[in-house]
Amino acid sequence: MQAHRLIMSIVALLVLAGCGSQRTQQAPARTPAEVKAEIMRLLPAKTGDRQGWATDIQAAFAAQNIETTTQNLCSVLAVTEQESTFQADPSVPGLGKIARDEIDRRAAKAHIPGLLVSAALQVRSPNGKSYSERLNAARSEKELSAIFDDFIGMVPMGKSLFGGLNPVHTGGPMQVSIEFAEQHAKAYPYPVDGSIRHEVFTRRGGMYFGIAHLLGYPVNYPQPLYRFADFNAGWYASRNAAFQNAVSRASGIALALDGDLVNYGSIMPGNTEVAVRSLGKQLGMRNTTIRDQLEEGKSLAFENSSLYQRVFALAERAEGRSLPRQVLPGIVLQSPKITRKLTTAWFAKRVDERYQRCMARAG
Repeated sequence: MQAHRLIMSIVALLVLAGCGSQRTQQAPARTPAEVKAEIMRLLPAKTGDRQGWATDIQAAFAAQNIETTTQNLCSVLAVTEQESTFQADPSVPGLGKIARDEIDRRAAKAHIPGLLVSAALQVRSPNGKSYSERLNAARSEKELSAIFDDFIGMVPMGKSLFGGLNPVHTGGPMQVSIEFAEQHAKAYPYPVDGSIRHEVFTRRGGMYFGIAHLLGYPVNYPQPLYRFADFNAGWYASRNAAFQNAVSRASGIALALDGDLVNYGSIMPGNTEVAVRSLGKQLGMRNTTIRDQLEEGKSLAFENSSLYQRVFALAERAEGRSLPRQVLPGIVLQSPKITRKLTTAWFAKRVDERYQRCMARAG
């Protein structure tokens, strides 16, 4: 009987070991064709050139070594649908007027008379039309960006009006920041057609940099909703807004939950830093240490900092309950293209609705 029980015990251990090894086994990597097939299934029904979209999206994931989980794919598709309804260079209603208003605003700021601006816009551009005519006919940000590039380079007042700064700041099917693309262009896998700015307005470039901005950084968020907010407000904005909420609870100082922890580029403390400094004795931290650790707010490492952990501990003792580690930032969206009051939270929730519909299509 003892021998029998020993044999049965060994068998049971082997079975458990087998089950454990099965649980830790990773699913085999999917082929590019399998990934593209899933993307084509997940795309909204009315999307044109499904094969082309699937190819560029799969290539962007592969180039950046980002997991092609259904959740990640649906996150990308949801943002793209919200921002452009799957148009590589989406049209913007009233873009000509928006552009002229921007010129007038910058001219007024530079104290340049309106009559001189109007005269400058009557100059013939390289395609034979005046800049005024081209502005009136512009329908997309790609066209507008090209017009401004010409205008800055050729019109006598161009540099005075814009100082070499093209006012088109986002572009492409995911409306990614051109500045972000330029900062993350080192590993861009395609030949560059003129400039990274031009690449953002293509489908392949817009998707590559948009996917990098949405998924190219590690987070501990429990759901994609907070990535969608970060896409609009900046990396870790939702995590940082939750930290600001904790600071406010601990200090009694009201703070805007915008995710901005320090005034980068300035030695002067911002509102969040001032509030944290007021807790210095309770935290056992000096101002210089507080500043150094707040500057980690653009990385995941901030969550392991003494400052982050002590602030939450202090705030939770004061509140008598646990506090969220992510909060939708309370930012009002600012853009000449926006004609009504919209917020980061509104954007994130709209994208999340599209994400949920995509996940439902996945089954």
